[in-house]
Amino acid sequence: MKKKQLATIVLASAMMVSSLAACGNSSDGTTASSGGEATTAAPAASTEATTAEPDTTAPEPEKEATPSVDFEDGKSAFAVVATNVGGADKSVLSVVDFNGSKALKVENAEGGKMFVAINVSALLGDKVADLAEIRMNLGTQNKDKFAASSGTLYCYVGDDNHEYKAGNWSVYIESANPKTAKFDVKDAGFVAGKDNYIILSKETDNSKTTPSDLLIDNIAFLNAAGETITADSSAEFGSPAGFTSSSDTANLFGLLKPVNWEGFATKGDGWAQAGVAMTDEIKAALVPGSVIEIKFKAETGHLWVVMNEAEVGWSRVGVGDWDGSGQQYAYINNAQDTCQITYEQIAAVCGDDITKWGSMIQCESDGAWEVSSVRVGQAVDNPAITHAVNWEGYTAKADAWAQAGVAMTDEIKAALVPGSLVEVSYKSESGNIWLVMNEAEVGWTRVGVGDADGSGNGYIVANGSKAYIPYETIAQYCGDDITKWGSMIQCESDSPWEVYGIRVGTAAGFRAENNHIEIGQSTKGDGWAQDGFDLTPEMIEALNPGTVIDISYKSETGEIWVVMPDAAAGWKRVGVGDYDGSGQGYALFDGSHCQISYEMIAEQCGEDKSTWGTRIQFEASSPWEVNGAWISSTK
Repeated sequence: MKKKQLATIVLASAMMVSSLAACGNSSDGTTASSGGEATTAAPAASTEATTAEPDTTAPEPEKEATPSVDFEDGKSAFAVVATNVGGADKSVLSVVDFNGSKALKVENAEGGKMFVAINVSALLGDKVADLAEIRMNLGTQNKDKFAASSGTLYCYVGDDNHEYKAGNWSVYIESANPKTAKFDVKDAGFVAGKDNYIILSKETDNSKTTPSDLLIDNIAFLNAAGETITADSSAEFGSPAGFTSSSDTANLFGLLKPVNWEGFATKGDGWAQAGVAMTDEIKAALVPGSVIEIKFKAETGHLWVVMNEAEVGWSRVGVGDWDGSGQQYAYINNAQDTCQITYEQIAAVCGDDITKWGSMIQCESDGAWEVSSVRVGQAVDNPAITHAVNWEGYTAKADAWAQAGVAMTDEIKAALVPGSLVEVSYKSESGNIWLVMNEAEVGWTRVGVGDADGSGNGYIVANGSKAYIPYETIAQYCGDDITKWGSMIQCESDSPWEVYGIRVGTAAGFRAENNHIEIGQSTKGDGWAQDGFDLTPEMIEALNPGTVIDISYKSETGEIWVVMPDAAAGWKRVGVGDYDGSGQGYALFDGSHCQISYEMIAEQCGEDKSTWGTRIQFEASSPWEVNGAWISSTK
């Protein structure tokens, strides 16, 4: 590189001398015009040739920016692993010593892609609107010295946290590690007061040994003048609109009438058990159709329960093959932080009579584990909507037991029909949210409050970031005639709350999944382009009625479906809906998680799966990326 620079400088200098000799200087100070026409003839100053010494002065190095965040104080609560993208990244964050200072380490827990979210609004406050450039030192750690990693910086900006791709980065351990990455974000559109955030990804890793860990240091947030914007490193990430790191519901049931298991917080080493005695409330909630939901973390990502006092004897439930028994699998989400065990799974091992289950339920894993909370509720399909209509302009917030809302648009009124579902994107300290019909003809009415106010006025599924209220639940309290519901729908909670948006669409539901068989990990394509994976005989054998193709993905438009290119019935799209004008049938997707059932494929390709071909591909009407696909059993 230095040789090339020097040659360029010498050549430039020679060209400059040649140009000056050709043009010369006039006696009155005029020179040849830029258009090449001489304004005054220049007499020759001398016929002797002169030799100019080349300028070998190296260009001044770019001044290093003062970091806004250097991690020397050990604080990093403004950063979290983004589990809602990239196939549910399971990496672990910590501040460590690196390259002579402190850095944020992103430890690759299971390989694959990594996604780290940083709340720049929390760090910079209103000054986030001045953000024009982001710099950071990026390094990797790997015993393979020839490993190379690369990724992208995504910005989530504006009033609605829409995605803006700021650029790419790369690090090659052998030649440059760490390396300063620079991202021009002056046109991204960061807005003050809107909880805008960024996600730094590591999406490619060519290590031949183990996936690389990522290290982030000296983050500089610069304004248009190149000046460092001061950051508050004590800031916390919070819950930006549209960010669902803490509420991954893939593979899980939705819960109605949840009851908290008070005092259930415990931990143990691998193959060690610990638990808590059942309360009267929990015993009453454990009925057919109920499910135990456990929030946990574990080294292996696995968790199940142990019935240590069961009359049939000490029994594991939901262990699957982890102990070699192949008994049955717990339902665990992609983020591997939530486990669900159904009443029916326990009853299959311990019998239907709960009085014979013993007084306690324990937890266990094949690695060190910790349980933070447990609740029991009635299991339903995890709600989702299709044919969604956005409620334009719906943002609101208030304190506990205070209401706020927005007048219904014509589009929302048209979408509110029997079989529709209201989806509320929100956060609240208690995790609760519900609707208030403040202008209903029947009178001021809460809908979906459950027992929060003691009324039992309709139970809804609410997971802390999304809540779903069926049309039928509203109609139960306000009547079937929507013209009598009033012009407005408000929201309310029993704690401070904020709503980021509302959509209304046709009610659907993701099935709970377990017993996953991986099809493939990574592929992508442009709009209307297909790519995918080959199906092995074992995969085809696993495709049976009741199974689904589970897809972790992202796309610009939020949709995705599958293509069966080798089917005997011909090249077939499955789940495309109206995106190609066929109105064929809709895959169930929410922007990051998609399910396509065996039955949907059979409808297009025939009941004989041996005629489906040995390849499955993916497609969307916009650029798309699949981070993982599985064949999964459903209840």
